[in-house]
Amino acid sequence: MNVLVVGGAGYIGSHCVRQLIAAGHNPVVLDNLVFGYRAAVDPDVPFYSVNLGNESEVGKILRKEKIDIVMHFAAFAYVGESVTDPMKYYFNNVASTLHLLRCMIGSGVKKFVFSSTCATYGIPEKMPLVETMPQAPINPYGQTKLDIENALKSFAHAYGLSFAAFRYFNAAGAAEDGRIGECHNPETHLIPLVIDAAVGKRENVQVFGTDYPTPDGTCLRDYVHVDDLSRAHIAVFDKLEKPGTALFYNLGTGTPTSVLEVIHAVEKVTGKKVSYVTGPRRAGDPPALYADSTKAKTELGWEPQFTTIEPIVASAWKWHSSHPDGFKK
Repeated sequence: MNVLVVGGAGYIGSHCVRQLIAAGHNPVVLDNLVFGYRAAVDPDVPFYSVNLGNESEVGKILRKEKIDIVMHFAAFAYVGESVTDPMKYYFNNVASTLHLLRCMIGSGVKKFVFSSTCATYGIPEKMPLVETMPQAPINPYGQTKLDIENALKSFAHAYGLSFAAFRYFNAAGAAEDGRIGECHNPETHLIPLVIDAAVGKRENVQVFGTDYPTPDGTCLRDYVHVDDLSRAHIAVFDKLEKPGTALFYNLGTGTPTSVLEVIHAVEKVTGKKVSYVTGPRRAGDPPALYADSTKAKTELGWEPQFTTIEPIVASAWKWHSSHPDGFKK
């Protein structure tokens, strides 16, 4: 299929582009390069630097490239920033996505795969998380994702749009060949921060809270490899043939890893000592977040190939050690 990957030069989008090629599809990338990197996308892949609000240009791309399905990865995703500057998040994550969806429907492209988040659940009362649990986001980032999920349900009913929304847990790792990987500015994800501390790019890593009701007192999170995420998105294509299909899936390994376990995994993989400092809990951090991905496994035949933290860290280390300065704009 001809697949428009919106945000295809970003972290998850660029990995998905490579997985699409491996699966025999024809990706086309649309990315305004605010956070993405042109170098993350193979030069042979058609590339358009266009803003989603430009419906005229987006429509031309959909028609010119004969797009069958659109995958959306172009959200802003810094939770803290969403609290201090919510307008930025509503315009990009909600308004721009609505422009894209209106353009798609007007162009007759009615298959959509949406990158959502476990942040739509807020602070859940029990673990593991399943798709039917209440959604009550505690920050604007999670709320903007839930707003689009709700819009998609309405659009499926009214316009025959078929969609799948994937609620990620902690995307992690890098391509196995080390050619592309995680490169954010600023970086907020734990594994690259710990690797930076291991190689001396930062003095230490902060550990927020050591008194949680977990085995070692630090937060537990579900780290899922970025290529495993990508493969799930592609596996859903065949489920979107019927107009009005509305699907929701959690994506995680179901095996939580603590902050200290991540630090120890980085030390083992790199052979370097990681300096860390402990501090008080951060407001809004639940003790544990991990997925029940039974639905994705049952309906899509999806099985994560990376099921433990060390291979995920090893893939990240391969990228970071060979690209110490990340991508160059």
